[in-house]
Amino acid sequence: MPTRSDVLRELKLAPEWRLRRSANAASAAAAPPAPSPRDAVPGAADPAPRPRDGPAPADDGARLARIAALGWDAFAADVEACTACGLCRTRNRSVPGVGDVRAQWLLIGEAPGAEEDARGEPFVGQAGKLLDNMLAALGMNRRENVYIANVLKCRPPGNRTPEPIEVDACRPYLERQIALIRPALILALGKSSASLLLGTDASIASLRGRVHRFGDVPLVVTYHPAYLLRSLHEKAKAWEDLLLARRTLGAHSSDAGTPPGE
Repeated sequence: MPTRSDVLRELKLAPEWRLRRSANAASAAAAPPAPSPRDAVPGAADPAPRPRDGPAPADDGARLARIAALGWDAFAADVEACTACGLCRTRNRSVPGVGDVRAQWLLIGEAPGAEEDARGEPFVGQAGKLLDNMLAALGMNRRENVYIANVLKCRPPGNRTPEPIEVDACRPYLERQIALIRPALILALGKSSASLLLGTDASIASLRGRVHRFGDVPLVVTYHPAYLLRSLHEKAKAWEDLLLARRTLGAHSSDAGTPPGE
């Protein structure tokens, strides 16, 4: 007949005897493992790479120097290879510019749209058709004596407003285009273009109707063609701006002793 001890053991109710450890040993077992010297010293671990949309600061000077020395033969390829901001990861194609590289008229817009991003040429959508019509009314076109560029060379997602870091990244390319073309007149199309070139946050309404200067180049501000598509009543004002630009170019050419259009 099983004894009481046998029954308790079978039901796992019998007392279990274990070797008693010292308090110090128990504390050591319960404590988390001590950090290695590498983990314990701030800065000793390998730093995680810091996300950055542009080149490292040490590379900025070299990049600016490279862009400032670009010729037209390497310009488009350099823009295409640019990774100075996050737009390089969302674009389909870069959009350097189009037109006559010896043009008197330099037209500068804001940024490429969806169709421009697909084709790699500025102002090819509905806004571009309107711009072509405006130029045709002056007896001009985008291939002769006109060069068209944008502040940004890549499309912002959803056609959102360009961010300051993106504008700063593209600024050297635009400045190089101006230096290469040496235009007789700049036509700023829209607020982003006017703000960058003139260093002001003033409204288009307050800037248009008079001649500004970018360095020694006369500059006229007008509405962006995309805005005119939404605000048809402003087209007459844009036409006035184009006429002002033509008069300004004529006066500039006469002052320089060069017949307009040559």
